[in-house]
Amino acid sequence: MAVQSGLYKGLSAAERAAERRARLLEATLSVWADTEVRTTMTAVCAEAGLSERYFYESFAGLDEALTAVLDGVAGEIEAVRERAVAEAGDDPTARVHAAVSAFVQILVDDPRKGRVAIVEAGGMAQLRHRRTELLRHFAHLSAEVAGELLGERSSDPLADEIAGLVFIGGMAELVTAWLDGALEATPTELVDAASRSFLGLYAPATDSGG
Repeated sequence: MAVQSGLYKGLSAAERAAERRARLLEATLSVWADTEVRTTMTAVCAEAGLSERYFYESFAGLDEALTAVLDGVAGEIEAVRERAVAEAGDDPTARVHAAVSAFVQILVDDPRKGRVAIVEAGGMAQLRHRRTELLRHFAHLSAEVAGELLGERSSDPLADEIAGLVFIGGMAELVTAWLDGALEATPTELVDAASRSFLGLYAPATDSGG
């Protein structure tokens, strides 16, 4: 008598469910980034080649899938930033440049991620709050990163937080203009400009003690 392994095509039920979820997340990203397609669960399922039954296996509804994509992009940005900084050496300017370059490279490799996280999410009432939370998280992270990269903390935490909001808000507008084609700039020009902006916002605070 054959022993039931619980596997189908070499995958367990949990692995198959994870594979379907990954397909649905990729489909959600593709549909959401396509401004000529209305973002619906039906469109996502069609893109993924899966039925609505499998959609509900992974998500309670479309908003949950959209939020998962948004959070996934944010998590990727943090991960690549940390890796880039760790590999950049000890020079503060090089570390800032590496962090910004890693972010821009994500947009170059897959512009859909910038479009949904920075542009489209801001226009959807159900996601606007989460997008704002993430932007403020990155603003706070920028203040922390400034201390790590530039070697010391400012004596004015409020000024650091304000600088973080200015930098992240400016980056969001910069990326929006670039993705929309309103700004003709190379990725290198974006990185250089954003790096100078970051250093300009935080370096005066670290130099003020002299």
